[in-house]
Amino acid sequence: MTAASQNPDRSPQTARPRRRVLRQGWSLAAVLVATGVLLPILAVAWIAANPTENIWPHLMATVMPRYFMTTVALAAGTGLLAAIMGAGTAWLVAMHDFPGRRWLQWALLMPLAVPAYVGAYALADFLDYSGPVQIALRDWFGWASAQDYWFPRIRSAPAAVVVLGAALYPYVYLLTRVALTEQSGSAFEVARALGTGRWGLFTRVGLPLARPAIVAGAAIAMMEAVADYGVVSYFGVQTLNTGIFTTWLERRNAGGAAQIACAILAIVVLLALAERFARRHARYHQTARQSRPVSRTRLTGAGGVMAMLACAFPVTLGFVLPVGVIARHAIAYPQGWITPGLFEATLNTLWLGACAALVTVGLALVMVYGARLSASRLPRLLMPVTTVGYAAPGAVLAVGILIPLAALDHRVADAWLALTGHDPGLILTGTGTAIVLAYVVRFFAIGQGAIDAAFTRVSPSLPMAARSLGRNEGGVLRAVYLPLMRGSVGAGLLLVFVDCVKELPATLLLRPFNFETLATRTHERASLEDLGNAAPAALLVMAVGLLAVAFLARTNFGSARDGLRKRASRAIAEPGSPA
Repeated sequence: MTAASQNPDRSPQTARPRRRVLRQGWSLAAVLVATGVLLPILAVAWIAANPTENIWPHLMATVMPRYFMTTVALAAGTGLLAAIMGAGTAWLVAMHDFPGRRWLQWALLMPLAVPAYVGAYALADFLDYSGPVQIALRDWFGWASAQDYWFPRIRSAPAAVVVLGAALYPYVYLLTRVALTEQSGSAFEVARALGTGRWGLFTRVGLPLARPAIVAGAAIAMMEAVADYGVVSYFGVQTLNTGIFTTWLERRNAGGAAQIACAILAIVVLLALAERFARRHARYHQTARQSRPVSRTRLTGAGGVMAMLACAFPVTLGFVLPVGVIARHAIAYPQGWITPGLFEATLNTLWLGACAALVTVGLALVMVYGARLSASRLPRLLMPVTTVGYAAPGAVLAVGILIPLAALDHRVADAWLALTGHDPGLILTGTGTAIVLAYVVRFFAIGQGAIDAAFTRVSPSLPMAARSLGRNEGGVLRAVYLPLMRGSVGAGLLLVFVDCVKELPATLLLRPFNFETLATRTHERASLEDLGNAAPAALLVMAVGLLAVAFLARTNFGSARDGLRKRASRAIAEPGSPA
């Protein structure tokens, strides 16, 4: 007697409908996850279209043109500066050998560990009137006051461009370096044989080959500049992002804030489309089975020293200066490490980041696996759309989360009060739940990118063999996929956690009263010019950021490129698309 006749439930006739139901369940779960991630963006659009008090005409007649032009100028300047520093250093590291190259190729990633707002505090402290640079100038030249000399104004839009460019150029550097090193050395050797010099090799060969990567990295930097709040608020630069805070918190008009948020989303979507358009035809083919790698040119003497200094400058500006200034304040004011609130802020940061990372990666796992199992095209179509949350600034997501969530919170509290006579308070917005939701939506693209990349690396024969042995979809996931994906899942958890620790705008808008994280504590103390108390929290944030940099440095540049692009370019293209 066969096993199927002994156990009718496992016969092929009953197994197929059961398997079909399980697949439909996974598909439905994928659609529900995608819908939940997109709801805050849809809420922003709905609030903007149905404001309780429409102040859009007033905004357009007064502040919107200034906000818009400042934002565009800030994004363009940041993109240009990041492209120059990132592409230049990538060319030097990929194509030349010079003193210090081995450690500079990794050190050039270090500014990723420093939030841009920390760089702004450090630069202002270093170059302001009371900073060491101007004090030294007055001592050397005998100047008595600021009227005796001219010095560039630090708290200004150009300074914000410098800070953001120094913090964001690694996106351009990493993508460009990969684009150059993936090329066969034959193209460069032919150009040299035809008499092309170093400058011609860069302009006529290197730039055309790396152009899609440069444009993609610059677009990422521009999107980050549009989303920034900490730098522009500290430097007093009025952008669309600061306009959300002003309109919502000072003018108490959520509809106007949502309308400004929609303007930001429009800019970010245009930049994301430009990034995808720039690399739509980018393919890196090998012309031979065993192509020769790029042979680096040895630079000695003055040329080697200049190359070393050119690569060391952005590292100094984006990492060494912020860390040095903040560490000096931490050492000069050790009481900052024992001030009230630092330990609580650290605990809040850790549990918020851990919860958000677990929820984000877990939901990404459900959605990616459900989309792969689904016979319908809808989950697969929704997958790239869900990554738009990473393109949205934290302030935009805060508008789309807090307003609907607050309304739901009040209704739940009123219903519970009517049923039990006990007022539970605001369960969702009165705790860290809203912040976790914002983190999940904001960084969902990171988890999705890590999980999808892990699924693609598993041979299809393994899950097929597991199914032939009687495993259902859940069993295949537990027995086959998860053991093989542990490294990628861990990487996704780490990257989500690090970004949650550094996130500032969404945390500022969504946190409950008297609730601090390391990022908000750093921002508030630095805004009060109390860098002594801000330094410990800032150093802890940067220490966590170094975990992500160490992860990128331990991987080869090919896998780092894929992970960072899914992380930083908001995964606008479908996962697995060519670079």
